[in-house]
Amino acid sequence: MVSAIVLAGGSGNRMNSSTAKQYMELCGIPLVVHALKTFQLSELVDEIVLVTRKEDMEYAGAELVGKYGLTKVAQIIPGGKERFDSVWQGVQATAHFSFAPDGEEQDVILIHDGARPFVSERMIRDSVAAALKYGACTVAVPVKDTIKVVNREGFGIDTPDRSSLYQVQTPQTFRREVIVEAHEHFHAEPRPGITDDTMLVEEYLKKNIYIVEGDYRNLKITTPEDMILAEALLRSGG
Repeated sequence: MVSAIVLAGGSGNRMNSSTAKQYMELCGIPLVVHALKTFQLSELVDEIVLVTRKEDMEYAGAELVGKYGLTKVAQIIPGGKERFDSVWQGVQATAHFSFAPDGEEQDVILIHDGARPFVSERMIRDSVAAALKYGACTVAVPVKDTIKVVNREGFGIDTPDRSSLYQVQTPQTFRREVIVEAHEHFHAEPRPGITDDTMLVEEYLKKNIYIVEGDYRNLKITTPEDMILAEALLRSGG
């Protein structure tokens, strides 16, 4: 069983819009639908769990799932206060959450930001394969710019070797038992400074994360400028 959890519980604050960014139209289609359609069309994905704001659940069912024929969306659930809460609720909503692993058969869970419209079938395929082999992986791309470590006084104090630095994207993908164990540890003993699910696995399970080749076009829509770029990429066939 391969489950895709799509997180769509954000707001439009940094988009300067009263409409939640995931429902803003990108070339005539709600932003989150672009990602949902890719998971819908993937032969590897068995089910989709859409995590959204409680007040948006009815809209998501009628105007997204129903209107665009997203038949793999098995559940639409409300998100939690923080991203980790939303992910954990999504994990618990997957079909095989309460089942023990059966022999050699492994369940895989992909976790994707709904504000990344350019996830591809190649990323899904490579991520599932890597998760099955290594247990945990994330899509990422090498950083292009020089990075500075800056102290509290505003001075650059170090320049890391750029060749070893990657910009993390989504999906982040795990064998089910790996992400479940990591979240159980986190919710029993929360620690500060953890920003995504790969860090949970690193921190609590002491497990390295395999890097799957991403794509610079797999941007996360955060500001109005990002939307302009995304529209240009779509119109150019990017």
